[in-house]
Amino acid sequence: AAAAVAGGPGPAGAALKFCAERACEAAAAHCRTCRLWTKARGIESIDDLSARFAVIRFGDGSSALTRSTDMSATPTLLDWPGSLDDFARNWAGEEFWFIARRVLRRIKHDTALDHKLKPGSGAGGPVIILVEPQMADNIGMAARAMANFAIEDLRLVAPRHGWPNDKARFAASGAHPVIDAATAYPDIKAAMADLTWVCATTARPRHLAKPVMTPDEAIAEMIARMARGERCGILFGRERNGLETDEIAAADAIVMIPVNSRFASLNLAQSVLILGYEWMRSSTSATLGRVTTYETPVGTGLNVGGSRPANKTELEGFFAHLEDELERLGFFNPPHKRQMMMRNLRSLFLRMSATEQEVRTLRGVVATLAAGKGRGKKVP
Repeated sequence: AAAAVAGGPGPAGAALKFCAERACEAAAAHCRTCRLWTKARGIESIDDLSARFAVIRFGDGSSALTRSTDMSATPTLLDWPGSLDDFARNWAGEEFWFIARRVLRRIKHDTALDHKLKPGSGAGGPVIILVEPQMADNIGMAARAMANFAIEDLRLVAPRHGWPNDKARFAASGAHPVIDAATAYPDIKAAMADLTWVCATTARPRHLAKPVMTPDEAIAEMIARMARGERCGILFGRERNGLETDEIAAADAIVMIPVNSRFASLNLAQSVLILGYEWMRSSTSATLGRVTTYETPVGTGLNVGGSRPANKTELEGFFAHLEDELERLGFFNPPHKRQMMMRNLRSLFLRMSATEQEVRTLRGVVATLAAGKGRGKKVP
C-alpha cells in the first residue's frame, strides 16, 4: 500500500505524484483552492478573486458573498470549504504541491527504512548496546541518532521499564524502524554473544590493561575488522553512573570522547550521536543534509543555487553603468581621484565573486537610485 501511495500504480499515488510534480501547470488544470490556480489567472488580491464569481459560498452553505453585477460570462459559484474569516486569510490558496511532496518524501523515507533495517543484518554499522538504560526517552533519542548516521542494530540490556516501550518509539521521532528492530537481552554476555570485537565508552579513567581509543580510532578499528567479516559493537552505560568496571573488563577496548575535563559527563544519546557521526564520516554514502527526489546533494563551499558566476562581460557592464551614473550625479569629486575611486569600487565588488543574478540585481539597484523613484524616508 505504501509503495502504491508513494507514486506507484495506485490512484492515490498517481494523484500525489501529479500534484508534487506540478503537472497541473502543463495540463492547465488547477484545483480552485490551490495557490497555482490564482497565480495562473493573475489574481493578486482578494478583490480580484471575488470579482470572478457571482456567489462565494462558505463552509456548510450557511453564509455566502453575492455580487449583484452581471456575471454571465464567468463562473457563477465558488464553494470555499472554510469560513469567511478563513477565506480572508487564505484566499490565495494552499500550496498543495508542497504538501504532496512532503507526504511522498515521508512515505518513501519510511518505506526505505522499513526495508533496510532488519535485526542482525550486520550491514548497518556497529551494534549499539545500551546497558540498563533508565529512561525510555533516552532509548528513543539514541535510536534517532543511529538513524541519522545509518546504524541499524540496537540492543538493550535489561531496560528499566521493559521492552518494547511506546515512549521510546515516540521519542525516536521517525526512527521507528530502529526501535521496532531493537532487541532486549537479560545481560551483557547475551547481548555480545555473536560479536567478535566490542569497545566500551566511559568518561572515567579505568585501571585496566586495555587499549584506550578516541572515537575516530575506534571506528577505524571496527571498519578494518568488519571488512574481514567480523561483527563489532559499542557498549554505552547507564545514564546515572555509566558502565561498571567489570562490564568494561568484558570489552576489548575503551573509547573516551575528548571533552572538557571539568565537565566530562555526556548524555546517553549524545554519546551515541558522536560515535555515529564518526561512523558516517567514514562512509561514502554520507551527504551534507537531506537528499530527496526534489532536493539535490550539496557540496562544501559557496552555494550559489541555480545561478552561475558572472562573466567578465557582465561585470564590465555593471562597472560601466555604475561609473556613468556616479559621474552624472557628481560623485567623483575631486575629478582627478576618479580612477582611484573606481579601482577601489572594482576591487570591492570583485571580492564578492558575484553571480549573474546578483550582477543584474546590482544594476537594478543602481538604475533605481539614479532615477530617484519612490518617496525617500526622512531621517528624524
